[in-house]
Amino acid sequence: MAIEAHDLVVRFPGTRDPTLDHVSMTVPDGSFDVLVGASGSGKSTLLHALAGLITPTSGTVTDAGETVSEPHPRRGVAFQRDVLFPWMTVADNIGFALAATRLDRSERPRRTRELLDLVGLREEVARQRPAQLSGGMRQRVSMARMLAGEPVVMLMDEPFAALDALTRLRMQDLLTDLWTRLERTVVFVTHDIDEAIRLGDTVSVLRDGRIVERITNPLSRPRPADALADQPGYSDIRKTLHHQLGIAPSAS
Repeated sequence: MAIEAHDLVVRFPGTRDPTLDHVSMTVPDGSFDVLVGASGSGKSTLLHALAGLITPTSGTVTDAGETVSEPHPRRGVAFQRDVLFPWMTVADNIGFALAATRLDRSERPRRTRELLDLVGLREEVARQRPAQLSGGMRQRVSMARMLAGEPVVMLMDEPFAALDALTRLRMQDLLTDLWTRLERTVVFVTHDIDEAIRLGDTVSVLRDGRIVERITNPLSRPRPADALADQPGYSDIRKTLHHQLGIAPSAS
């Protein structure tokens, strides 16, 4: 198995209730798992615990059978806001990640071009700085920098939430394509039901720090955005997610 949480509890200092309350889950190798929930449900905390960014109060996280106690290159992380260094060019941002892999300096320009092409960016973007790029382009660069470390598991914390609707759909397409081609394991956090349905093989619903439902997505791939609602099973999974998230039927 790629990554597992075992009876995970996370309680932050000064809080009465745990943010995560005895959560267990298994993410199989090569799967695309989505964590969905309202703000404060614990989904981002769970992702950060899987990444090794948070030390659990009790319980354990294992990755390929090894206990997770800190971040590791095999687990790449993407956040809602890109974490690019604004004073560096795109090439230098990606090169920073490549240096951590100990790739020879002479090979980094070639690998940077490959990574930019992989995420659908032109070679000339390498000379620009993050402030010169659109939100979607910055997220593509962030993905390229994450992929520079060749992670086996990609952990993504609402990376498209701040993007406009059209750019968000394009980024969903890109991520699905990368997952298919690179055969990585993905755990993706969102509060958007349709994004969860479109992306996930499995959708886990978090509420009050617990996984209250884990649903196998019945929709076949590919899942084009303009035909998502026409797929058999779409209405049922959407109703189930609305119900589990406590959304009134009138909001459907």
